[in-house]
Amino acid sequence: MATIAQTNIADKIGEFLVTETTLTASDVLVYLPGTNQRLTLRNPTAGSVTVTIDGAGATTITPAGYGKTLDVSTGYAIVLAAGAMRCVNLDKISAYLQGAIAVTGGTGVVASLIG
Repeated sequence: MATIAQTNIADKIGEFLVTETTLTASDVLVYLPGTNQRLTLRNPTAGSVTVTIDGAGATTITPAGYGKTLDVSTGYAIVLAAGAMRCVNLDKISAYLQGAIAVTGGTGVVASLIG
């Protein structure tokens, strides 16, 4: 179980190297609310993979104007076809990122966290 390394861009000018972490069956993500973190996932494997981001404290939310409660306890699933790459703004899925955050199902996927 590895912690996904973050590349801090606050002091960067121009181009910079991005730290990548190859995921195992279960990894850890450290979310810093309000910092505009981006998680990029790249699937170099030959098959489709579903990576799930799940905070241990995520349960339910009731969005204003929606009229009902939504369950976020099962995590945020990201499907990556073979060779695909996806990026997610973590501040936009913060309801899923409460408590200790596990990233599962991503064996072989390459992750980068920028913030």
